[in-house]
Amino acid sequence: MKLMDAAELVKQPPDVTENPYRKLGQEASVGKPIPAPAEESACQFFFDLSEKQGRKRSSTGRDNRSPHPKQPRKPPPPPGPCWFCLASPEVEKHLVVNIGTHCYLALAKGGLAEDHVLILPIGHYQSVVELSAEVVEEVEKYKATLRRFFRSRGKRCILFERNYRSHHLQLQVIPVPLSCCATDDIKDAFVTQAQEQQMELLEIPEHSDIKQIAQPGTAYFYVELDTGEKLFHRIKKSFPLQFGREVLASEAILNIPDKSDWRQCQSSKEEEETLARRFRKAFEPFDFTLDE
Repeated sequence: MKLMDAAELVKQPPDVTENPYRKLGQEASVGKPIPAPAEESACQFFFDLSEKQGRKRSSTGRDNRSPHPKQPRKPPPPPGPCWFCLASPEVEKHLVVNIGTHCYLALAKGGLAEDHVLILPIGHYQSVVELSAEVVEEVEKYKATLRRFFRSRGKRCILFERNYRSHHLQLQVIPVPLSCCATDDIKDAFVTQAQEQQMELLEIPEHSDIKQIAQPGTAYFYVELDTGEKLFHRIKKSFPLQFGREVLASEAILNIPDKSDWRQCQSSKEEEETLARRFRKAFEPFDFTLDE
């Protein structure tokens, strides 16, 4: 097509009939300027010859717009049993405290606090980087809602994700009492402990997207402070699995170092059910899913 003349490209093939939809389209656009026939014929092909040659156009003649709305991308099925896919029989459903359209909230098993929760996608996604646009939108809505919820209870919340030796995205949300320490203290604790373990924890722009920094399949650790500040570490070899908990449980923040490993914080199912009921009741005034 690049070697053809413009006249050849717009030349109609033999036995062409009049477009039966042209009249209907003109009637539907009453009050709108109707393009001249010459302009319309130049735009009915896949390439707009009035602009830079080779620039692809949609079938409607408008640039970069699909004539059909894009369907939401379905998450891939899990490779095997998954403890966090909501439809999976392995899920401990008594820990689930809120369900949205694409995500749900669940109390963390062996949490650092009674209201330590997880934001999880309902479908199977390994990390934030792999989330589709509609899931990201609801994750952000849950983040904002949880910040307001914890702020009303005199707490700030810290979020982190460890995309390393994990099969299903678990966005940890840990409340820290405002009286405990300042946000800068939490930030310094993460940076200091990372340096002690010879890890580079970099601050990234507040409104940046993790997808701009890490590709799907990349191992990383990511922290988001209540101020919107973000810290990111690209995992190259190994990574301490309990790093996020260890920092928050340290003397500098929550001062509960004995709870740095979730396996040391197990509760009975009855206790977990009680905590879940308590959280649901407290969270209900902030529950945006009730309005949808």
